[in-house]
Amino acid sequence: MIPMRRALKRIWLPVILRAWPLARLWYRLWGLRLSGAPSDEVWYFAYGANMNDAVFQGRRGMRPRARRVGRLAGFRLRFNLDGRPLGRSAPANIEPAESDEVWGVIYRITRREMVRLNASEGVPGRRYTPIWLRSEDLEGNTHDAVTLIARGNVDDGAPSHRYINLLREGARAHGLPDHWKTKLDDIRPASEDGEPVRGERD
Repeated sequence: MIPMRRALKRIWLPVILRAWPLARLWYRLWGLRLSGAPSDEVWYFAYGANMNDAVFQGRRGMRPRARRVGRLAGFRLRFNLDGRPLGRSAPANIEPAESDEVWGVIYRITRREMVRLNASEGVPGRRYTPIWLRSEDLEGNTHDAVTLIARGNVDDGAPSHRYINLLREGARAHGLPDHWKTKLDDIRPASEDGEPVRGERD
């Protein structure tokens, strides 16, 4: 069943991405609103693997018009989603936390690119949901940006070694604050047997 769904997605997704009314309908069927024109530019806040250019521009095929170091106040970084393989690859997530913050990269992309990016993350779908939030760059300028959030597990899991390294490399490449790079360095990845690697830092 899953391979069939993937095959169907490869067929109908390009059609939806080319026809904006179909994209709007697709979102509406999932209870989401897709506004604006496909050429409109928006800010997207990346806090996970999309901070890494090899993922965002390479794998996702995004071509951002601008980028900034960004901060979300009132949120915290979590690794409380189920990845594959289960227990050894928990993806990043965020959740409200009044006195906390999340640092990342904000990219300016078109709405059509946003829909394509969302689709690569399974949105619309049953895990991540797009949400608009107020972000702030290093100069103190505020930007309304879209990001993805999910209802996660109560407890955090461990990201894979490869996944957390994508976050670390992205944070270094884009010049995120030192305290955030240290935070990412201190996150222990899962080992091959599913247990966190003790005391590992790259």
